Amino acid sequence: MRTHNILCVTIAAVICVIATPTIEGNENHWEQIPNLNDPDVQEIASWAVAEHARKANEWIQFERVDTGMQIQTVSGTTYKLLLKAVNRNIKEGVYRADVYDEPSTHTRTLEYFAPAL
Repeated sequence: MRTHNILCVTIAAVICVIATPTIEGNENHWEQIPNLNDPDVQEIASWAVAEHARKANEWIQFERVDTGMQIQTVSGTTYKLLLKAVNRNIKEGVYRADVYDEPSTHTRTLEYFAPAL
């Protein structure tokens, strides 16, 4: 019974280590996105606008990324983006979008989207 308990604890510890995303380097090490014109960055921002429009049932169209930060984890990248988009009245606005992108599973999560103040 004791060997069984030790084995269960060991397996649980290994699962926790594997399942917990760790951050490469300093856990608060946000970096400027080196190339905002990178097609991947533009596509992620465009996706964020489209995802927000879909969820909010709001017409909004992506224009460009103005600035952004990123942080890498073992499983993916989180982006904090300031972007420009146009609304239904053809009025340009600045928005903040936070997106988690996990290429290995082909998943993205829109964590935050709102007009920038």
